[in-house]
Amino acid sequence: MPNKVCPHHQGDHPCTCGMGNLYRFVEPVLLLMLRERGPSHGYDLHQAIGEHALTDAAIERAVLYRTLRTLESHGHVVSDWHTEDTGPPKRIYQLTASGEAHLLEWATVLRQLSQSMARFVRKAHQTRG
Repeated sequence: MPNKVCPHHQGDHPCTCGMGNLYRFVEPVLLLMLRERGPSHGYDLHQAIGEHALTDAAIERAVLYRTLRTLESHGHVVSDWHTEDTGPPKRIYQLTASGEAHLLEWATVLRQLSQSMARFVRKAHQTRG
């Protein structure tokens, strides 16, 4: 049943907002999006990130841009200003080879986490004898 209390909730399953800070999962999602989409504006990434999010919590724009800056400082993405005919310049982000490798590291971590979580769920649903 949908959660009507949480303003960030986006799905028909229990809200995860109160389950700890899951913002770190923004990083692998952004890496995957940049690999799939190619060079992208931050605004476009923010508009589409909900389709790829690993939780139902809304991802704040400030968190997204902070994560992109961190990824850039570690060499996982590069950015450049794109000046269009109309409107202000926009920063375009692009995945680097280092970012591709970091995405694969995240995939390994998330696979292990997924397996651990599946074990936990099985145990939690076992009836006590």
